[in-house]
Amino acid sequence: MFAEFLQKHPMEDLLRSGTREMYPPAENRNAWDAIPEKYRQEIREMGDRYGKIPYPERSASGFLAFARTGDRQADEKPYFTRRRKLCAAVLLCCAFPDTDTEDVVNGVWHLCEESSWVISAHNINPIPGAPKASEYPLPDIRKPYIDLFSAQTGMILALTASLLGKRLDEVSPLIRKRVREEIRRRILRPFMATDDFWWMGFRRKDLNNWTPWILSNIMVCAVLDAMPRHNLAALLTRACGMLDRYVDILPEDGGCDEGAGYWNMAGGALLDCLTILESITGGQMSFREDHKIRNILRFPLTAELGNGWFVNFADCDARPFISGERLETAGRMLEDPALTALGTRMRGTAADQLNDVPHLTRVLDLVFHAAAGEKNETAGAIGDSWLPDLQVRKLRRGPWTLACKGGHNGENHNHNDVGSFILTQDGEPVVVDAGNMIYTAKTFSEERYTLWNIRAGWHNLPMIGSREQKEGRTHAARNVICTPDGMELELQDTYEQEAGVLQLKRRFALTPEGLRLTDEGKLRTAEEVTWVFLLRNEPKWEKGSVTAGKLRIRCPEELTFTAEEKPVTDARMARNWPGSLWRVRLKSKKADVFRMTFEFSANDREA
Repeated sequence: MFAEFLQKHPMEDLLRSGTREMYPPAENRNAWDAIPEKYRQEIREMGDRYGKIPYPERSASGFLAFARTGDRQADEKPYFTRRRKLCAAVLLCCAFPDTDTEDVVNGVWHLCEESSWVISAHNINPIPGAPKASEYPLPDIRKPYIDLFSAQTGMILALTASLLGKRLDEVSPLIRKRVREEIRRRILRPFMATDDFWWMGFRRKDLNNWTPWILSNIMVCAVLDAMPRHNLAALLTRACGMLDRYVDILPEDGGCDEGAGYWNMAGGALLDCLTILESITGGQMSFREDHKIRNILRFPLTAELGNGWFVNFADCDARPFISGERLETAGRMLEDPALTALGTRMRGTAADQLNDVPHLTRVLDLVFHAAAGEKNETAGAIGDSWLPDLQVRKLRRGPWTLACKGGHNGENHNHNDVGSFILTQDGEPVVVDAGNMIYTAKTFSEERYTLWNIRAGWHNLPMIGSREQKEGRTHAARNVICTPDGMELELQDTYEQEAGVLQLKRRFALTPEGLRLTDEGKLRTAEEVTWVFLLRNEPKWEKGSVTAGKLRIRCPEELTFTAEEKPVTDARMARNWPGSLWRVRLKSKKADVFRMTFEFSANDREA
């Protein structure tokens, strides 16, 4: 797509029509004084809050903690605090020109003095033959690696120099020179000199959000660098080749198997790249009409459950932060009122953009791009959706919204959850997916599937005897069919052969009265089958009926009921599920053939 376009329209020629100014510099008082008062106040509050804390130390022992104990936070907490504090100081100086630049200068100094801009958990390049973290516990300053956050650090510093250049020169012209050289040494030269970084797609083909996220930040660094036009053209052409490799691996339906929360740095980062390319070429390089691009940008709309809840299969939060301004911008680009309205409802605050990750461009986009209009709490919601490649189905009927999935257990940020589902009632989740937790060394290691929230035994699925679904791409749904009222699929291949599952067909049917879930199976030998449901509210059992708040689950009386409270102690998960979740297990007697139906409806007594 991108490379093909550039064969007919060389980048160096396109660059003659665009602009390299991305945002108004601080001395453009007309622009900065015109940003909405609410954002000026937020910038003031954020700057004052961060101004009261010093730049924290980023130590070798903190960096080593990941290799030694698996602790990511020992390095990441000071790392991100430094960057958020610098972003807040830059915004404060731009919005309020009487502000002293000392915090900005000190922040620039701290970041330029760091041995590496890579976080400790990313201090390896996961390609065949690359060293492991245990062999490479500290960064090698002779070989700068570009990860997500080193590229983002380059973006922050490039924008700092661009926005506050004249005021920094008043302190010392060497500040901007140092920033320029550090970005070139750590980001731009390595980017052009090596094909070895896995996210480039030369040596690994299984790309993910790293590719567009990193490229969007490298593009900012390059556009704001004073390099000659032909050098910028070469760099952007190279980046476009990598974008091609990323887009090629995405499904035609635009679905993101990492979840809606990852759209920020997947589809949203791709949008960043697209808008930069449009701006730098004067609108000549545009892909707004491409079908796949449109699907990628619309993905959050297909994953929205309402009231801030989203389909959160895989490592995704149930109420993820998604940049509303980016959704709004995508909606305007695509002339899609529903997507635009969703973005308007989710615009959030300036602090939101930094609290997710310190993404200075997103704050600037928020304050300089006016909202599309008044928030509308109902416009933008879509009813039924079907992503045939991702195999995710969503539909609304009356007070109920169902999301269910097929797919396979080798997806990006995979949970063993083929055939699982989420059910909301009156806009609130009642049968849930626990979602994500704070990342540790286990999260992306061989021990990943020891984590409870990732195992199939904590998703809304059957267990055969004591056996759960297994990880791996071959453990996949078969014969997946989208039906008018839900979905049908076969799950026998999601279990290991030793489980002896000859056939397991699951059917979802949603009506305004609720959900009917039917499982039919045939086993090699007679086994007990246990159906797991993860509920938001505490369950109670009467023969043939489970009640949990406003929800009732009707089932055969002969099933054995057990319930387990799961206090949510992880800080990240607790933002979505404060308190506890409840795992219900309904066990059958041994049989080699079974047909089981569960009916999810309103609890009349609660109503």
